[in-house]
Amino acid sequence: MKIAFTAKGTTMDARMDARFGRTEYFLFYDETTKELEVFDNRAIESEAHGAGPKTAQKLSEFKADVLITGNGPGGNANAVLKSMGIAVYIGAGEMTVQQAYDAYKRDALRKA
Repeated sequence: MKIAFTAKGTTMDARMDARFGRTEYFLFYDETTKELEVFDNRAIESEAHGAGPKTAQKLSEFKADVLITGNGPGGNANAVLKSMGIAVYIGAGEMTVQQAYDAYKRDALRKA
């Protein structure tokens, strides 16, 4: 399973980014291989509209199964994620990526 995290940095010790569409980075953790992949999403800041759906498409390109974030995606982005079968978990905005992963494994995050 591949899990995507919205993050403010590029390691498991980075703080989570509560935003989805304009998150600074996505960290993709592959539970099978234990590999961490990073996508720099900062270029989305220049987008006037549609950041959420465009960002949701990135998750599909990286073949994410789960998204863990803070506040959750907006309506349009959420519809895109749902259509792709990506499960969304929210409530990790004040954590590090590692803490968010641990909370997910303990079933302590809310499913959106």
